[in-house]
Amino acid sequence: MESKIAALINLRLNPVALLWGDEKPAGALQFREGSWGCVMWLFASAAKGKTAVADRKSFGCLGGGTGVGFGNQYVNWQGGVEAFCRFLSTGSAHLGLTREMIKTHREELAENILHGERYVKSPELVRRFLEQMPITDIPAKYVIFKPLKDVDPDETPVVVIFPVNADQLAALTVLANYARESIESVIIPFAAGCQSIGIFSYREAASANPRAVIGLVDLSARKNVRRHLGRDVMTFTVPFAMFREMEADAAESFLGKEEWRKFFRE
Repeated sequence: MESKIAALINLRLNPVALLWGDEKPAGALQFREGSWGCVMWLFASAAKGKTAVADRKSFGCLGGGTGVGFGNQYVNWQGGVEAFCRFLSTGSAHLGLTREMIKTHREELAENILHGERYVKSPELVRRFLEQMPITDIPAKYVIFKPLKDVDPDETPVVVIFPVNADQLAALTVLANYARESIESVIIPFAAGCQSIGIFSYREAASANPRAVIGLVDLSARKNVRRHLGRDVMTFTVPFAMFREMEADAAESFLGKEEWRKFFRE
């Protein structure tokens, strides 16, 4: 499956199709069961041309498992949901927790468990964040990240993810609103990198008027994929029905004008 949009904006990386399925594609990359990893590495692999998968035993981290749609994995956090709320905010050192009590060999994780990631001001606000999160348990065994060009005609992605720079992000935001009565057809939720391309986009895909989701505002995810994708990449995730709408309009829109074809080739 080719993308007119990708060609018109001179996309450097592959658009990535995210699919649900019960069969693992041959040769797909996958984390070892129980090993740590960032789901965004799987996305990055697909953006660079390889198919990758996650399932309920190989999603890399609890946030990633939640983010791609394997239910509420935060209940499995060491110390439970309350401990996660402290992790994302102020940490647990003030409660008497010490490094020796934490079961991890990853020093960065231990530091954040003790002193917090400080992405949210308080544990109470993290609880509110979790209440608003569209946690989903998908009806399939695998979440599949596949280069869009490798998607077969009989396959239907849930969403299509464009890895974009600032100029391309601006163009896709304009195109997303090109044929809409609404002027708010693109959203930027406060969400992890995997949640933006996963559960927040799944919610939009199930909507009667789906919106695109801008992601990789997650600093931890940006740090994890910088070496793989570069430091300027954001994600622009489009529910598949909206993707088809945008593809149909792309050539007749501003993207079909020579000034913009030249702009994206420069």
